[in-house]
Amino acid sequence: MIITNLDNIEMKKVEMDGVKHAFKQVPLSREHGAPNFSFRVFTLEPGGHTPHHNHPFEHLNYIISGQGIVVRDDGSEEPVKAGDFVMVLPGERHQYRNASKQEQFQFICAVPIEYE
Repeated sequence: MIITNLDNIEMKKVEMDGVKHAFKQVPLSREHGAPNFSFRVFTLEPGGHTPHHNHPFEHLNYIISGQGIVVRDDGSEEPVKAGDFVMVLPGERHQYRNASKQEQFQFICAVPIEYE
């Protein structure tokens, strides 16, 4: 059994096209011996967002704190807040945006271990 605490996990700035003011922590992954899934925690600063992208696998998200927007495949926007779960299906284009001008938006993103 592995127990980690997010406070002890290094927060790294996400450096890729289409990303703004985003940071990532990986509290559980292949490095910890996970056989199937990786848990990543993304923190979006005010005005921050992930790229509008898709991939060939699902990922499961849980909103830890703050308020955000999920941009769907067709460009429509769906508000999300702390306590919400989001399932993004394989091939579904999506983007996460921080909806606040003052607070961070933080969520867990669980993906197949091969993706991390």
